[in-house]
Amino acid sequence: MLGLEKRVIASGISSTLEDSLGSASCTQVYRLYIHATPEAVWEAIVDPDLTARYGYRVRCAYDLRPGAAFMGFPSEEMRRLGVPNATVDGVILEVEPPRRFVHTWRMLITPDLASEGFTRVTWEIDGGRFGVTRLTLTHDLTAAPTVALMASGAMEDEGGGGGWNWVLSGLKTFVESGTTLGAERPHLA
Repeated sequence: MLGLEKRVIASGISSTLEDSLGSASCTQVYRLYIHATPEAVWEAIVDPDLTARYGYRVRCAYDLRPGAAFMGFPSEEMRRLGVPNATVDGVILEVEPPRRFVHTWRMLITPDLASEGFTRVTWEIDGGRFGVTRLTLTHDLTAAPTVALMASGAMEDEGGGGGWNWVLSGLKTFVESGTTLGAERPHLA
């Protein structure tokens, strides 16, 4: 695994995971293009009523001020599976609506994952031509190797979920169509 570089292409989203066995640093970068305005993408990222409608249906409650805390609350389905009352938490570092959002991020689903500590997530939203917005998510997972595997989707077959690929595919589907990825019918507004 030394010098491993893994490229994952799924649903038009590409990610690069570079890690090495002897290194404590890992950064994952995901880029996707969404047929929507930067403002619509921003709202889907920061509005708790919207975050609960895509990805893992985690309701992320953000206080959009630098230094403020945030918390992600599990869906009812996740709670039935035994997920604790909070799935992630962190602190807001930068807020530049609708272009840039930076926060720390700690996975709380198990004590082992929580013990890997806080990582850093940067959302960059760039309006483009033809009504298309480019969204880049950069997740610095330094010193969090198990969380890095979970976030990359590498543990999906073991029940770890599809990571950021699943979340971002769901965000794109939701913003563009108003439907929930994997649902039989759209959620009504």
